[in-house]
This record gives sequence, C-alpha cells and structure tokens, in this order.
Amino acid sequence: MAYDYEKLGLKVGLEIHRQLDTKKLFSPVPSELSDEVEFAFQRRLRPTISELGEIDLAALEEFKKGRTYIYEGSYELADLVYIDEEPPHMPDEEALRVALQIGYLLNATPVDEVHFMRKIVIDGSNVSGFQRTAIIAMNGKVETPWGTVGIPTVCLEEDACRIVERREKEVIYRLDRLGIPLVEISTTPDIHHPEQAKVVAKFIGDALRATRKVKRGLGTIRQDLNISIKGGARVEIKGVQELDMIPLIIEREIERQLRLLEIRDELRKRGVRPEDIKEEFYDVMEIFENTPSKIIARTIKTGGKVLAIKLPRFRGLIGKEIQPGRRLGTEMADRAKKYVRGIFHIDELPNYGITELEVNAVIEKLGLGEEDAFVLVAAEEETAKNALREVIQRAREAIEGVPEETRRALPDGNTQYMRPLPGKARMYPETDIPPILITKEMKEEILANLPELPQERVERYVKEYKIDKSLAETLVNDERDELFEELIEMGVKPSLAASTLVVVLKGLKKEAPIENITDEHIKEAFELYLAGKIAKEAFEDIFKELALNPEKTAKQVAEEKGLTLLSEEEVERIIDEIVQQNIEVIKAKGIGAMGMLMGRAMAKLRGRADGKLVSTLVKKKIQELS
Repeated sequence: MAYDYEKLGLKVGLEIHRQLDTKKLFSPVPSELSDEVEFAFQRRLRPTISELGEIDLAALEEFKKGRTYIYEGSYELADLVYIDEEPPHMPDEEALRVALQIGYLLNATPVDEVHFMRKIVIDGSNVSGFQRTAIIAMNGKVETPWGTVGIPTVCLEEDACRIVERREKEVIYRLDRLGIPLVEISTTPDIHHPEQAKVVAKFIGDALRATRKVKRGLGTIRQDLNISIKGGARVEIKGVQELDMIPLIIEREIERQLRLLEIRDELRKRGVRPEDIKEEFYDVMEIFENTPSKIIARTIKTGGKVLAIKLPRFRGLIGKEIQPGRRLGTEMADRAKKYVRGIFHIDELPNYGITELEVNAVIEKLGLGEEDAFVLVAAEEETAKNALREVIQRAREAIEGVPEETRRALPDGNTQYMRPLPGKARMYPETDIPPILITKEMKEEILANLPELPQERVERYVKEYKIDKSLAETLVNDERDELFEELIEMGVKPSLAASTLVVVLKGLKKEAPIENITDEHIKEAFELYLAGKIAKEAFEDIFKELALNPEKTAKQVAEEKGLTLLSEEEVERIIDEIVQQNIEVIKAKGIGAMGMLMGRAMAKLRGRADGKLVSTLVKKKIQELS
C-alpha cells in the first residue's frame, strides 16, 4: 500500500549494532563463540528505584516473569570479569581505535574523553544486571536524496550473553558472546521515507565494513528501528537482520498504527473509557465441564480454572486485522504469553473446540450486550488472573491509541510485542573504569589512516584489476572483498578470483548451503589450483561437496571425486579416443567439428583437465586430420 508519508508525519530513527573483530572489551579473552561448556551457575535479577525515584518499566516487566537465569561457559572464553566476580580491565585499545575510525567515517566528531556508563538490563542477558557503554563520537551525518540524517552518537559497548534455551521459569545463556565489543550507531528521527531508512542503513553498514574489523555472519549485526506517525507513538522494533526488510517493516508498522488509531476512534465513538474495563474475573468453568475443547478439558482435568473478563463495547474490534494475519487479539495474547500459551476471545469463537452453545452461555453468564466482548483463559487460577490482567491493560491502552513499546521483527515483516519502552532512569556512571583521554595525536593518526569506503573500493577494483563493475560491486556488497584480495596476493588472476567468488558460488546457492563454505575452504581450493593439482573447472564440484560436508577439506573432496588433474599424456590419450570415434565427422566438417568434439571431451575431462589444454589438443588433432 502506498502512503503519503509527509501527511502521516512518518518519523524513523535507526540504531545499528555491530560486533568488532577484536578481543573482548574488558579483558583479553578471544571474542569467539563455542558450544563447549565447562561450568555453569545461576542468578536472579531484580529492579531497583533510581536516583530519580523511578523504576524502569522494561526492567519491571522482566522481573514480573519470575525467571532464574542459568549461565554456561568455558574457561577460555569467559574469565572472572564476565561472571561478574572481578572488576573490568581497561577497554581494549584496538576496539577503541576501530570505534574512533567508524566515527570519522560517519562524519562525526570524536569526544575528548571517553566515559563508560552502566545501563540497567535485567532480562538476564548481562550477568551483572547492566551493560557498559560509552559515547565515542558525536554529531555525524548521512546525506540522502531525501535530505540529511543526523548521527548524534557513536557508542562503544559490550555485547550481551547468547541465549541457548528459554523455558517457562528459566533462561539458559552462554557467556561466550558476553563482552564482545559492539559499536552502536544512532540516527536522529529525520528519516521520513521507508527507502531512505534503507539508504541510511547501507551507508552506515559500508562505513563499518570499510574498517575490515567488524565480524561477519548471522547475529553479528543487529538493526533496530524507532518508528512513529502523527497521532501514534514511538515504537522500537528490534532485531531487523536484513537490509531489504527495512522498508517492509516500516510499512507494516505504519499499517499497524493506523489500524490501532481506527480502533481507538471506534471505541471512543462507542463511548468506552479506560475505567469502564474492570478487573473482575468470572469463573465460567461449569460451562466447560463437558467441553470438546481439548485445551480447556486438559486444564480442568489438571485442576486449573476457566476465567473470563468483560470488555465493554469491544465486540468486533478484538478480531480486527492490524497487520497481515495479526489482530488486536493477537496483541492481547502476546501480552499474556508471559503467563499462558494463549487466550480465547469472542471475535474468534466458536473455534478451537469451543461450541456456539458454550459461547452463548458465557455471554449470558457475564450479562453481555450486543457490542460487549469477553476474553477467556484456561490455567491455574492465579496464572489465569495474571494473564487476564495483561489483557485488561492492553484493552485500556487500545482506548488511548498506540502504546509505546519495544517489539521484535518477525521474518514476514510483521512485529510482535516484547516489553514496554525502556525509561530514561536506567543509566549511571561506571565506577570501575576511569575516563580515557583521546589525545590530539591519536585523533590525527586515525584520521590520516582512514580506510577506503566500499564504493571507493569498487572503483579501485575496476581500475586496478580490470574486472567488471557489477562483479566488483557484488564482491564488496557480499563482503567477499577481503578474501578476493587475499586470493590475488596468493597469485590468483583477479578475473578468476572474482568470477569464482561471485558467479560460481552464487550459482550453487539453490543446490547447496553455500554459507557452510569457509574462506579457508576457498583458499585451499585455489592453492590446489595454483599447484597444478586441479583445474579451475573443478571448483564447482568441490565447493558443492564442501557446502554439503563442511568438515571435509578441498584436497579430500578432489581426491574422493577424482577431480585431481590428469597428466598431459593421459588427457591426450582420452582425446585421441574421442577423435577416433568421430573421425568421419572430422573429415567432413574439419574445424567445424570443434564444438562437438570439445563438448564430448569436456564431458569426460571436466574438472580433471584444464579447458585451455583440452581446446589446444582438440584443435591440433583436427588440423592433423584436415
């Protein structure tokens, strides 16, 4: 759907987090991931009142879940700093320098002193209950066709633990990711078009990649969007992985907020006020004593209750679609999920085994009018009440319009509730790390040695290596440029390196999981080629097998599949056989038989002989017989 973004008052801000490829930030531990577990311990985290006398709502929301956090780790990748038993060391100097580089590449001004702060985080992802973060540079900018977008801050911070498993009352985290340096880049809400957001994200991504000191792969980059429209509210959407998904997610959030505003207007038209929604629970279990609904029957059998609440004049609105496949009722269910798996509401019934007779019986028992709705929950009594309290809160918010909240991006472009927006009362100074002076000499040195941006690299590849511009752009955009240059240093011709990394690998994408092919696999295959052990025609078969069996080496695959090069004498013998089988055609067509003979020769020799050698020998044999 096309929107008039100016009329809507669309405002979007970006927050981009990317891991740096250095040691961990506050002790010299490798920043790698591992499934090795040598120890484990558990913690509980609680919110506290800040110096301003406030409790952060996001922290309170996590505390309500009543979870215990279990931390697993290995001695190599987590020391006493990361189990919160030793103060942090001074920040890694390389990470600090890379962050300053990024600041300059984003047209920002570095600070004179770096001061680390503690940010309250009690979802268990940080053992200490806070994350250390510091501003490194300020007042940057990105120029776009729609106008300038500001970058108020470039921060350096520590990444959180890696989640392994989420249970009902426990969350298991791995400590390996905790402490990996992250840069956090925030923009001003000056983005007014979905495509503009994508342009800004790409510019920032290009600056990050230019340093060649950022990690690659799934989970190393996280993009968050802050979106609002006129009359709506600021909503933070976390975990946007793909650049191309940014415009779609913005469009879907616009749609969601517009539909919620329509629901608000209809509720107000019906005369509903927040105070009309009472915290009154109705035990309707007797209605469902012989229900065909398996979910409800199972709950009753295990001693649970079936409770209902009234939502005055909400009928027809709980089932209103606000994003494709998602309704206001979905949003209510998302809120209740911290207590129960799901809810039942009048707009979707009869369904799920609940009959029309049972629906009518609930309507009668609650004394509902034609516009009134009900919501049911089947669970242990206190759990059911807690879940329904969340529904009541979300219903009251619907009367106000769009709630401010943090949501997670879903693969289809929709979003799902996570928690309330964090408050401002969640930052305080880090007492264990003194201020770090950024000297004039350090700034000058970093500024004088800034890396080239990706577009500059594309232009250099075209000029220096004489490769096609589209090949160069794909190499850079797919972050294969570092490997490309390593291959050239090994002695590989630029055109062969580029075509293999772009054309051959991309051609295998539909047949095999090419993400399993490592840089080491590729370099080893080229080492075999340079040593005269395989032909370049063998690359496709070797990489396909490595994608399916990444534990193998290129040499193993070449030997197993018979892809090692034949000697020139063996190649000539096979060509002689093909020539003898087709001698009449050669005598009749002469050099015109070249294509046919090459096809038959390569069918037998592909991957086992250099194509140029085969062509030379076939041509020679034809000339001898002509």
